[in-house]
Amino acid sequence: MHTYTLNRKQVVSRPLENIFTFFTKAENLALITPPSLAFRVLTPSPVTVERGRIIDYTIRLLGVEVRWRSMITTYEPPLYFVDEQIMGPYSFWHHAHTFERRGTSTVIHDQVRYALPLCLSGIPQDLLHRLYVRPNLQHIFDYRRDVIARMFGASDRPAATDAPVPNIQTGEVLA
Repeated sequence: MHTYTLNRKQVVSRPLENIFTFFTKAENLALITPPSLAFRVLTPSPVTVERGRIIDYTIRLLGVEVRWRSMITTYEPPLYFVDEQIMGPYSFWHHAHTFERRGTSTVIHDQVRYALPLCLSGIPQDLLHRLYVRPNLQHIFDYRRDVIARMFGASDRPAATDAPVPNIQTGEVLA
């Protein structure tokens, strides 16, 4: 199994505790996911991230609704948590979320290690990865970066969306 890695880093102008709180509410993932994926949490709210938590949701890939189940395998507030795919479109998915205090700001690190399923209609995996999977993951994380920058006050580029903004004190979504 060949694994690929996507690394992202972003600095936001909010305290570590506020940013960590936002990311530990699974419902907020819909705010930072491109609308084209039709992301929907199936696990009843509220879904608080904690070690051992299983979260079910759906996304739309190539027009088909796909179920995804993740488990929080590591949880060390307010610095780190990991979600791993139990069931979904990848044969392996490990997403480490790391948060680092930098003065009154927070550095958000994402590292995603993933592998493609072996049974993809005879399409060479590296070709599929290069032409479809990698560009789409980059788009998802670019969108996420832009929305987070708009919500929390830092970005290299202008925001790409008008997503609802969370209350940075409580992490709750403001309509």
